[in-house]
Amino acid sequence: MPPVKRGKRGVSDADDEDDDYRKRRNRNNEAVKKSRFKSKQRTQETFSRVSKLKAENQVLEEKVKTLSKQLQFLKDLFFAQAKKDTTELEGIDLNKLFEDLPDDRDTNDK
Repeated sequence: MPPVKRGKRGVSDADDEDDDYRKRRNRNNEAVKKSRFKSKQRTQETFSRVSKLKAENQVLEEKVKTLSKQLQFLKDLFFAQAKKDTTELEGIDLNKLFEDLPDDRDTNDK
């Protein structure tokens, strides 16, 4: 069988395949860049959110500490006043009344 001459047509097909391959590679490279950019952006947003939540948590912990001190102060004040005016509070067990409330002296030491 005689050899088949490819001529220009064979070269053109190879060029078309190379062009298609290049286009696919370029599209893929752009998709990879976009994906990596979005990933970095999500990571930065997560770190930013973590920092914000840590700061908010710190503020809330300070608020809890302050409110616990205020509660303990008011409880102590109430007991001191109640001991002075025992006639009005006869028959009321103050310790039983405050039994369900946590003793804030323990939490303030932490």
